[in-house]
Amino acid sequence: MIPGGGQPDMQQLLQQAQKMQQDLAAAQQELAETPVEGTAGGGLVKATVTGGGELKDLTIDPKAVDPEDTETLADLILAAVRDANQAAQQLQQEKLGPLAQGLGGMPGMPF
Repeated sequence: MIPGGGQPDMQQLLQQAQKMQQDLAAAQQELAETPVEGTAGGGLVKATVTGGGELKDLTIDPKAVDPEDTETLADLILAAVRDANQAAQQLQQEKLGPLAQGLGGMPGMPF
C-alpha cells in the first residue's frame, strides 16, 4: 500500500513546479542579457542580438558600403541579423529546453 492512499504529495508537487518556474524565469532573464553575434560577408557586417532575439548592435565595415549597390549591403545586413537570431535560438534551446521539458510533465503547466 502506498502511503497517503496513493495520492502524490500536492504540496511537494507545487513546490517543484514553483522552483521550475523560478529556474525558467532566471534562465529567461539571463537570455535577455546575453549578447549573441552573427556575421555576413566574411565579417563585413556584424549583428549583435540578445539571447531573446532583440537587435542591440549593428556594425558595418566601410568596405561593405558601395553607393551604387545598396541591395547587396541590405542583403548582408539581413544575413547577419538572421545569423545572430539563429545563434540566439540555439542558445534558447540550450538554456530553456531542459527547463521546458521538466515543466511539460507537470499538470497544469502550459508546455
